[in-house]
Amino acid sequence: MTQKETFFIILKKEGRVGIGECGILRGLSVDDVPDYEERLHWTCSNIDLGKAALWESLLEYPSIQFGVEQAFLSLNSHDPFLLYPSEFSLNNSPIAINGLIWMGDEHFMHQQIQQKLKEGFKCIKLKIGAIDFENEIGLLKSIRNKYSENEIEIRVDANGAFIPSEASCKLERLSQFDLHSIEQPIRAGNPIEMAKLCLKSPVPIALDEELIGVTRITEKEKLLQTIRPDYIILKPSLVGGFKGSMEWIEIAEKLQINWWVTSALESNIGLNAIAQWTYTLDNKLPQGLGTGGLYNNNFKSPLTVHNGTIRHANNKTWETNLIENLCI
Repeated sequence: MTQKETFFIILKKEGRVGIGECGILRGLSVDDVPDYEERLHWTCSNIDLGKAALWESLLEYPSIQFGVEQAFLSLNSHDPFLLYPSEFSLNNSPIAINGLIWMGDEHFMHQQIQQKLKEGFKCIKLKIGAIDFENEIGLLKSIRNKYSENEIEIRVDANGAFIPSEASCKLERLSQFDLHSIEQPIRAGNPIEMAKLCLKSPVPIALDEELIGVTRITEKEKLLQTIRPDYIILKPSLVGGFKGSMEWIEIAEKLQINWWVTSALESNIGLNAIAQWTYTLDNKLPQGLGTGGLYNNNFKSPLTVHNGTIRHANNKTWETNLIENLCI
């Protein structure tokens, strides 16, 4: 993946401006459909319905739901980029985040981990399932031989790569490395098999892709009651924005399931909204909000990754004439 499409909803009213980001991940987002742009045009043509009614009408388009939420929050603020005023937006309180480590050979991965440690990260996330499992086991072993559980917390993400019949054995082998959790060990859409894994897995399991496309509260309740994972991971662009995410959180907390928030390759506009909202939730786990630096054409913003955290630096500003340029 070398590029990502992003759309922006811009609202103007009585001299005020609001902006919201609608970003899809091709091949993953449930709203990666041929009529996506047509639905965006419909949303703009019916913007007078308001945020709540539009959200209900866009259940099959979670990224547009998220963009609408942002745009209205932005429009109703004295600053279009200040959606949730807090100690975070004042740069008095940062958010702890995990550092993403790209898979590669042992030397390359150790280089990345050393760099993340220098940058102050206490939690790292590694993708697994993309290369030979024995090689991945060797890499994890070499990491743990060098860095203890107290020095670095390790999360792994399998992206559904394990075959159900082999998953239990692989989880057992992974458990020797004191992992914090594993995301989506088997492919989404098989809740019974996932429930079996969660019941006996020696590594805590987090659901990620499993949440995508589940839009009704009754469906969300049924899924979590069936699977009973240790964690769920919330990507607002993929699960219906802030409102959709809060539905998941409320159900999870009733079932004593923990959670954290992750961005989904949004630009700094969407990332800013997610970070501000996440801070208000007072979740102490490291969040997955460090993806803004991947782009070579991102919008300049006050968001800064420093010492294993993301923060809103008051000495930095948003790109000049950002909204005007997007309107061209």
